[in-house]
Amino acid sequence: MRVCEIGVRARLHRGFFSILADWNKTVTKKSHHPDFNQTLETLRSHSFDVSPYTGVAGGFLVSKDGVGAVLVAREEGTVMAITPGALVRGEVARLLDRGYQKFIKTSQYELPASASQLQAIHFFSEELRLLTGATSLYNESLGTTSDRYQYDRLKGREAVQPAAARPWELTGGH
Repeated sequence: MRVCEIGVRARLHRGFFSILADWNKTVTKKSHHPDFNQTLETLRSHSFDVSPYTGVAGGFLVSKDGVGAVLVAREEGTVMAITPGALVRGEVARLLDRGYQKFIKTSQYELPASASQLQAIHFFSEELRLLTGATSLYNESLGTTSDRYQYDRLKGREAVQPAAARPWELTGGH
C-alpha cells in the first residue's frame, strides 16, 4: 500500500468517527484580524518604512527595499489602495506588461523593469500579504503580476467592431 493511500484511509477513518452521534469534538478557532494601527506597527517591526501618503485620503505609504504600496483602513480591514510597485522619485510605479517585457510606469516616466526590480516587487508583495493577513493567490505566488496588460499584437483592436449579422431576423427586402 502506498503512502498516499494510507493517508486517505486515515482521513476517511477519522471522518467516520466525526459523524457518530456520541462523538463530540469542538474546535474553537480564533480569527485574529488586527486593526489598522496594529498592522502598521507589525510592518514597522519587520523593517518596513511607514509614512502618511498625501495622494490617498487616510493612506499610508509602506516601503522596503525600493518597493512600496499604499494601505488604507476600511471596514473589512487593511486594504491596498495602490498595489505594490517600484518606488520612482517617491511615487509607487505601476507594473505594465506588454507581452515581450514588463515596464515600470509612473505619471512622468516609463522604464523597462529589470529582473532585480521584479524580484523585489514579488518578495515585497508576498511579505506584505503575509504580515497584513491578506489573501495570497496561487498565480501571484508564482511570480510578479501586472496591473495592466497591453500586448503589441492586440493594439488597435479596441475599436468597435460592427455587429454580426443575424440571419434569423427579417431585413428590409423580404
